[in-house]
Amino acid sequence: MNLRKAIERAVVGSVQPITDAMVRGRIHPNILTTLGFLITVSSAFLFHSHHVRTAGVLILVGGIFDIFDGRVARATGLDSQFGSFYDSTLDRFSEIAVYAGILSLYNDYRADLGDVFMIYATMLAMAGSLMVSYTRARAEALGIDCKVGLMQRGERVIAIGLAAVLFGEANGGLVLGFVIVVLAALTNFTAVQRVVWVYKASRPTGNIEGVASDAAAAEPAPPAELTVGIKEEIT
Repeated sequence: MNLRKAIERAVVGSVQPITDAMVRGRIHPNILTTLGFLITVSSAFLFHSHHVRTAGVLILVGGIFDIFDGRVARATGLDSQFGSFYDSTLDRFSEIAVYAGILSLYNDYRADLGDVFMIYATMLAMAGSLMVSYTRARAEALGIDCKVGLMQRGERVIAIGLAAVLFGEANGGLVLGFVIVVLAALTNFTAVQRVVWVYKASRPTGNIEGVASDAAAAEPAPPAELTVGIKEEIT
């Protein structure tokens, strides 16, 4: 986590002049979100075309646009509920596209046993990545903060982007393949970890590290006559 924050601070500091210029130009954050989405999605085609290093560059650049849109939105006062929803939605679409592009590296007529394994690993990594995001969104809808876990979006972008840029398809794409397998394991582990976290936080006496859950207190108790014979469940 400390490493992630250190990398984030370094990246934010290096692009701050560009961010400041965007703020002065009053560039709408939704435009930046859309550009970042288009850049990231274009990496999928490059993975499909086996231009792995270039695809990695685009993934990292698209990740930087994730920094731009949020910081510009806050600095210009143009942040909105729709902007947050729009950003999160395009993030999921772009992530699906990236994994689809990686999948196509292995899913061709030359596929051997190792490629078949990587097809399943890529599908698991995609499923885990989406579940990491979904579990957080669902928890926050219940009023529970849920940022625990190793493989949040920033880590996933950096891992895939750097593996692609630095190693490409060298040695049969060994490093990129290793990263995908690690992501397949850790993203799903993170999703399960968040399920456990929310379970503990949503219990009536739930208290995780001194932070009490607000889920039960978020809604007023229903009238007593409506609760007779009704068993409440948290889903």
